[in-house]
Amino acid sequence: MKSLEMASTDGASIEKLSLHFFYQIDTQVKRNLAKVLAAFKAHKVGTHHFSSVSGYGHDDLGREVLDKVFAQIVEAEAAAVRVQFVSGTHAIACALFGVLRPGDEMLSVAGDPYDTLEEVIGTRGTGQGSLQEFGVSYRALPLQQNGDVDYNGISPAINERTKLVLIQRSCGYSWRSSLSIHNINKIIQLVKQRNPNIICFVDNCYGEFTETQEPTAVGADLMAGSLIKNPGGTIATTGGYIAGRADLVEAAACRLTAPGIGSSGGATLNQNRLMFQGLFLAPQMVGEAMKGNYLIAKTFEQLGYEVNPPVSAQQREVIQSIKLGSPEKLIAFCQAVQQNSPVESYVSPVPAAMPGYEDSVVMAGGSFIDGSTSELSADGPLREPYTVYCQGGTHWTHVAIALEAAAAAVGPKE
Repeated sequence: MKSLEMASTDGASIEKLSLHFFYQIDTQVKRNLAKVLAAFKAHKVGTHHFSSVSGYGHDDLGREVLDKVFAQIVEAEAAAVRVQFVSGTHAIACALFGVLRPGDEMLSVAGDPYDTLEEVIGTRGTGQGSLQEFGVSYRALPLQQNGDVDYNGISPAINERTKLVLIQRSCGYSWRSSLSIHNINKIIQLVKQRNPNIICFVDNCYGEFTETQEPTAVGADLMAGSLIKNPGGTIATTGGYIAGRADLVEAAACRLTAPGIGSSGGATLNQNRLMFQGLFLAPQMVGEAMKGNYLIAKTFEQLGYEVNPPVSAQQREVIQSIKLGSPEKLIAFCQAVQQNSPVESYVSPVPAAMPGYEDSVVMAGGSFIDGSTSELSADGPLREPYTVYCQGGTHWTHVAIALEAAAAAVGPKE
């Protein structure tokens, strides 16, 4: 198997061919970092904001300022950044349960959402208090055959019961492009033209800082995500966020804590410094992941595999998927990534059941933060067409090292 330095068809290294593209990403990183710095300066972030309070968490100055900093960065009225969110799915669930009531309908306009939301909605599993068990109905607008959103079908799909439109930005475990800010803005405009009172909610997981705007900057009423993905900058140890209209953020916070407490409670457990610093690092970490995923796409496209997004795509993201075609190759890929991870490189990933997933999943993630997909990870469900989903990477050079091993383990498409 050729190394990366010899992999390109014209004999030049993939890395050298990628330098111009890397510069474009660095330019975007600079713009996003400027927004972060402006927010830190506007709210006079100081070392006293790194302190924490215990117990109920009342009057935690650092938490309050972090909320304001985050809201400014994403151009939202308000935000709640909390260690009490155990995952992105938890933050999304709090948002949905916070704003939906019995008799309301939720419409997903980018096909069915990611696997872990199925039990939250109620399309899989029973007896755990899903939205459907509380009288909230659900429909999904199927994607078009080419994987695009059916924009012409959005307005007709909305009815008098539709209270919230769910927009999943990331591709999840599906073979479609993640939605760009342009796509999200187009969806929101179509929804608001049909009924301006409908809440446009964006599952923003994996999308933060991949462009120079966030969904709340183009009209999203509410969005949510995880801190052990993009906005935690690979050093936030846990947590998530909700951001958007102030009343909707507070409603979601009341589901996280309790009515009457909302965003005023929740001790930060000495995590403020890591969340501030992670947010500062986030644009850079996202840029490195986007560079690494470009290398992955370039290498496996040359090996004959179908990749998403393709090398020719104008926009990169922090998820790169590859159709490997067999369970053996999916497992071999993940094992190669694990063997080139800084933590638990001696572990050999095998398919196993995971909470929230219908199929067994094989997952490589030798990360410093358990489950942190902003660090380099690779995983996929054991179902056809046996696609691996690569995420994150703190620096593209680490991705390149793991990539060489994965390419050698999988080999060219037969």
